[in-house]
Amino acid sequence: MMRLRLPGVLALMLLALPVTTLPRMVAAAPAASATSITVEGNRRVEADTIRSYFKPGPSGALDAAQVDDGLKALVETGLFADVKIDRQGGRLIVRVVENPVIGRVAFEGNKKVKDEQLQAEVQSKPRGTLSRPMVQSDAQRIAEIYRRSGRYDVRVTPEIIEQPNNRVDLVFTVVEGVKTGVKSITFVGNNAYSAARLRDVIKTHESNWLSFLGNNDVYDPDRVEADRDLIRRFYLKNGYADVQVVAALTEYDPEQKGFLVTFKIDEGQQYRVGSVDFQSTIAALDANALRTYSRVNVGALYNVEQLEKSVEEMQIEASRRGFAFAVVRPRGDRNLEAHTVAIVFQVDEGPRTYIERITIRGNTRTRDYVIRREFDISEGDAYNRALVDRAERRLKNLDFFKDVKITTEPGSSSDRVILVVGLEEKSTGDFSISGGYSTTDGALAEVSISERNFLGRGLYAKASVSYGQYTRGVALSFVEPYLLDYRVALGLDISYRQQLANSYTSYGTRTVGFSPRLGFQLREDTSLQLRYSLYRQEITLPSYLANCNNNSANGLLAFNPTPAYIQSVLGGVDPTNSTSSGVYGYGCYGDGESSLAVRKELNDGAALTSALGYTLTYNTLDNTKNPTDGLLIDWRQDFAGVGGNVSYLKSAVDAKYFTPLVSDIVSVIHLQGGVLNKIGDKDLRMLDHYQMGPTLVRGFASNGIGPRDITYRSLGATGDALGGTKYWGASAELQMPFWFLPKEVGLKGSVYADAGSLWGYQGPTSWAATGEVNTAACKCAMQYDDSKVVRSSVGVGLIWASPFGPLRFDYAVPLSKGKYDVVQEFRFGGGTSF
Repeated sequence: MMRLRLPGVLALMLLALPVTTLPRMVAAAPAASATSITVEGNRRVEADTIRSYFKPGPSGALDAAQVDDGLKALVETGLFADVKIDRQGGRLIVRVVENPVIGRVAFEGNKKVKDEQLQAEVQSKPRGTLSRPMVQSDAQRIAEIYRRSGRYDVRVTPEIIEQPNNRVDLVFTVVEGVKTGVKSITFVGNNAYSAARLRDVIKTHESNWLSFLGNNDVYDPDRVEADRDLIRRFYLKNGYADVQVVAALTEYDPEQKGFLVTFKIDEGQQYRVGSVDFQSTIAALDANALRTYSRVNVGALYNVEQLEKSVEEMQIEASRRGFAFAVVRPRGDRNLEAHTVAIVFQVDEGPRTYIERITIRGNTRTRDYVIRREFDISEGDAYNRALVDRAERRLKNLDFFKDVKITTEPGSSSDRVILVVGLEEKSTGDFSISGGYSTTDGALAEVSISERNFLGRGLYAKASVSYGQYTRGVALSFVEPYLLDYRVALGLDISYRQQLANSYTSYGTRTVGFSPRLGFQLREDTSLQLRYSLYRQEITLPSYLANCNNNSANGLLAFNPTPAYIQSVLGGVDPTNSTSSGVYGYGCYGDGESSLAVRKELNDGAALTSALGYTLTYNTLDNTKNPTDGLLIDWRQDFAGVGGNVSYLKSAVDAKYFTPLVSDIVSVIHLQGGVLNKIGDKDLRMLDHYQMGPTLVRGFASNGIGPRDITYRSLGATGDALGGTKYWGASAELQMPFWFLPKEVGLKGSVYADAGSLWGYQGPTSWAATGEVNTAACKCAMQYDDSKVVRSSVGVGLIWASPFGPLRFDYAVPLSKGKYDVVQEFRFGGGTSF
C-alpha cells in the first residue's frame, strides 16, 4: 500500500529497497491495467478523470513507476486532501479524500485596505478548491500589501470554518498594526552637497506632521534601493564621475517605532570636460559628421545625462545616414591631477540584429497602436538600443502607466530579438473642484473633468466651468497627439469668458471664441506650435460711465454749439463748455465718466479678431513644476487681420534661467519683452494693447503700469489704464528652502529685484461724435500719460506648495514709478483641487 499526503513527499517504500529486490516485488504482484483501476471516495471529480492520471505502458499494464507518477500527478492537482493506493490481485484501488470547496472568502479587521483590493490579490476564490499551501501563500501576500503601505507589524491569520457538504468558509483575520515610517534619513561622506539638498533628490521622505498627505515617508525597501541610483545619477550629472553610493543601510528603531535610513557615499572628485574627440571604425562614416549632435562641451562639468543624450542622438543620426547597426560608445580618460575627463565617442559596427516582434503586455485599456506609435522602429527593422530607450522614455512621459519596462527575449534565430513592452496601467481621469483667491481676481471656484487617455486612444479631453467674484467662464479642450499617424498634435480650445469691472478697471469684457492649433516636437528640447484664433470680444459698461456717448451725432461736431443743439443732439451734455460752466466737459466727467478709449470701443460694438500665430519653445528645465536648473525660452508672434475687423502684429519673448547655487539656493533670471505693431493707419484697440502689472514688476497693481487716461481726474474720471505697444522687464530672484522645516512642508522663501517699463499707447485719443477732439479751435481731446520711466521694485516672497494647492505671497516696495502708476505692495494668489 502506498500513501502520499503532500506534494514532493514520496511514500513509496519501493525506492528504499535494494535494486536487486525490486524486480522480485514487481513480479510478485500481477500488473494492473488501466481498466482494472477502481476509484473510491470521489464526489465531485469523475472516476475517469482520476484514472486518466495513470498512464499505462505499451503493453497496457501499469508498473510501479507508472503508478508512482499517477499518484504524484493526482496530489499535484490540489484537488485532494489525501490519496491512497492499494493493490488487490490484479486490481488497483485509488482511494481519495477530496479537498473541500470554498463557500466564501472574507476579511476581518482590515480598515486601511478595502475588501475588493484584497479579494483581487488572493488566489483562493469562492467555489474553488481549498488548498492549504495556497491559503498560507495568500496570508503572506496580504501581509506584503500592508508592508508596502508601511505597516510592518501586520499579522494575518487564516481561519477555515467547516460547513456541511464538504464546504468551508475561509476568513483572513488582519491585525493591521501601526504605520511604520522613516524616522530619519542621514548621509555619510557627502561633502559637496548638504543633506537637505540630497533629500530633495530622493523619493523617500522623513515622517513629519504632514505625512498624512502622502506615503513617501513609508519605508519601502525597493524605493530606498531606487534612491541609491537617484543619488548616484545626481552626482554623475554634476561632475562626480567616480561617485559610488556604497550602501543604503536600514535599521528598525523600536523606541521611535520607525526605520533609520543611512546612505554611505564616496563622492570622489569633481571633473570637467578636458577634450571631446570622435573616432570611427566604419570606413564610410566620418565620425566628425556627428560632432554637431554632441551636447558635451569642453570646459563644462562632466554630465552623464548630456553624455547619454549625445550618444542617443549620434546613434540615431548614424542610423538615418544608412548605418543601422552603428553603435556609439563613449569613453572617458581621467586626468586625476587636472581633474578633467577626455571624452572620446567611438563609433563601431554593432552586431547585425533584427527585431522579430514587438510584444505588448499589461495594457488592458490602452490600444496597442497608441503604444506602438511611440517607437521609431518596427518589426523587421535593425535593432537600435538608442531608439528603444527613446521609446521607453516616451511611454513613461505619456503618464498613462505606473511602470514601463522594455526588455528583450531571444528570437527564432541568433540574429533576431523580441522586444517585450511590460506595462502597468493607472487611472488617467481627473475630476477636480478647485478654489482660490487672489488680490487681483478675487475669489474663484472651478469644476473640471479631464481624461488624458480618452477611450484608450491616447486622446486628451477637458471641460471646465469657473465662477468667481470678478471672472467666470466655460472652457473645452481636446488634443489628438498623433494627427494622421504623424507626430503632430492637433488641439482645439473653445471658451467663453466674462471679466467684470473691479477696483482696477471701470469696464467688463465678454469674450467667446475658439482656437485650433498644431504642435510639432522639433527635438527633445525644442517645440513649435502653430495656431489660429477666432474670437468675439465686447466691452460692458454701466450707463452712467458712458453718458457722454451719443450715436445721433454725425461727422465732426462744430465747436461753440447753441444751447438748443446741445439739448437736441447731445441730450444736454456740453462737452465743449459753450455754456460757460467753467470747466470743459463737465457734463461728461462730473459723474465719473469712463475713458474715451473705453467708451469708443463700447460705441463701435463687438470686435471680431481673426489671427494666425506661432510659439517656438526651448526647454531644458530639470523639472517643469519645481525647476532648479535649466533654461526656458518662449518666442511668440500673432498676426491679426486674416478676416475680422481687427489688425495688428504682436511679438513677445519670455526667458527664464534657473541655476542652483550654494546651500540649496536657486537663482532665477527672468527677461521679457514685447512689441505691438499696428497695420495700416487705423488706430489699435485699447483692449489689444499690452496691459501690465505685477507680472512685469512686482509691487504694482493689475494694469497698474504704463499709459493711463488722466483727463480731468479731479472731476472723478476713472483714470483707466490704456496699455502700451512696447514693454520690457528684467528680474533677478533667489529662492531658498527653510532648512529648519521638513522638506514635505513645501515652504520656500525668495528675495528679488524687478525692473521694467510699458509705453507707446497708439489707440484713439479723440472722438468727433462727442466733441472730444484736438483741433486749433479746441484742445479738448483725451489727455493721457505715456512716460517711459523705468519702474523698479525690491521685495520678498513666500512660496508654499501647500495641502490647499500652490500659494504665493509677495511684498514688494517700488523704488521708482510713473506719476500715475497704481501701487499694490502686497499680493497673494493661490488655489487647490480636492
